[in-house]
Amino acid sequence: MDRDRRAWLPCLLAGAVFAVCMVGTTLPTPLYGLYQDKFGFSELTVTVVYAVYAFGVIGVLLLAGNASDTVGRRSVLLWGLGCAAASAVCFLCATGLGWLYAGRLLSGLSAGLFTGAATAYVMDLAPPGGAARATFVATAANMGGLGCGPLLAGVLAQYAPWPLYLPFVVHLALVACSAVVVLRLPETVQNLRPLSTVRPQRPGLPAQVRPVFGPAAIASFVGFALFGVFTSVSPAFLAQSLDVRDHAVSGLVVALAFFSSTAGQLAVGRVGVGRSLPLGCAALLAGLALLAGALRWDSLTLVVLSAIVGGAGQGLAFRGALAAVAGASPPDRRAAVISTLFVVAYTGISVPVIGVGVLAEPMGLEGAGLVFIACMAVLVSTAGAYLLRRPVPAGR
Repeated sequence: MDRDRRAWLPCLLAGAVFAVCMVGTTLPTPLYGLYQDKFGFSELTVTVVYAVYAFGVIGVLLLAGNASDTVGRRSVLLWGLGCAAASAVCFLCATGLGWLYAGRLLSGLSAGLFTGAATAYVMDLAPPGGAARATFVATAANMGGLGCGPLLAGVLAQYAPWPLYLPFVVHLALVACSAVVVLRLPETVQNLRPLSTVRPQRPGLPAQVRPVFGPAAIASFVGFALFGVFTSVSPAFLAQSLDVRDHAVSGLVVALAFFSSTAGQLAVGRVGVGRSLPLGCAALLAGLALLAGALRWDSLTLVVLSAIVGGAGQGLAFRGALAAVAGASPPDRRAAVISTLFVVAYTGISVPVIGVGVLAEPMGLEGAGLVFIACMAVLVSTAGAYLLRRPVPAGR
């Protein structure tokens, strides 16, 4: 038992570092209302500030999504932690909207460097025969870190001093500890090459991955779109429509979606990859319906239920998608293929968010949310039907 734990320790430490990086990407979520009061910007600006992060992720994934296959996992993770630290410094120095844009962009760069590299690193460090468990560690670290960000910031903003500063000081300390951990972990890429050999990658896939990638990408897009809107505008909806102005509560509601995603990912081991994708789409549709009810009847209970059900659906779909894509990828292309999947996912987390922000001006948050829900319901229904007709092979 002790030997088994020691064998898994490097994998778990890499997962913890992954989680710390992702904490920083959602840390500002319950603080946007405070920034609105301080700088006086609109709800559209909130969604654009949020989406700048996703554009940073997509840019890195396209330009250097395969960098860790070339220069090594540790080097890429250390650069990612550096961007995360710089992002926290921008928020600490924020005296205007430009600092928020810079902080979110740097946060996106850190997440872009981490998503493919850290996922591949966690899987590389797993003991022989532990690929399935390592996939869960990677996706749980990703979603668990995203969930801890708003929860940590919300609690500190509500119950501790300096609400716009203390969360980022805490994150800087966590990033410093993570850098020490990465320096002590082994490198898993055998044939390291110089940075000059890294080339921007066009979205492309090895032939054996393509049959799996289509349905996996559809499910990932829908799940991340739901998370994007939930993360960017739900605190404003809670404050404006439900008069819930407790930052800890708004952070907890957002965190529930991400924690439920982790639970959904854990369930994939029981239901199987082939069934998890259509089941995830069905749960996402149910979560959208609950969110529509919450907007229509101004119900906090339905908001919480939509976070739990929709989050579980996203977890089922996303872990199934990641396992299918990673299992079909050749080892030397794994990080690049995973990065391509994340490009699709982060397109879902950015473009619909800006659409909601644009519609919020003439229609209000509730009207914009209902339009978003209708569009996503059509998309997730189409994806579910496609997956039923052409399921991912159960052996993936």
